[in-house]
Amino acid sequence: MKIDLKPNELVVKAGDSQFINGKIVKGKLIVTNQRLYFEAMAQEDKLYNQEILPSDIREVLPFSTFAFLSNGLNIITKGGEELKFKVKKRKSWELLINKMY
Repeated sequence: MKIDLKPNELVVKAGDSQFINGKIVKGKLIVTNQRLYFEAMAQEDKLYNQEILPSDIREVLPFSTFAFLSNGLNIITKGGEELKFKVKKRKSWELLINKMY
């Protein structure tokens, strides 16, 4: 899996993730110095790919995917859209994304 980087764009962090949007979509969550990107693994799930610019982020909220698993991140856009991701080591993702906007 490879995303097209923009000029002067560097990958800061990347890891396995799941996009939770009624359907659970496996893929990679990628943070660069310019944006946040989710790339679906399966070809049939490519419509769930997400590109989130820091200027579009209103808030990042942690949540539990089950009653006891603290591994969810809810990225709320300025347009009110909620983008939910399941990640490992949620706190490090949360801190990194919060520094972007």
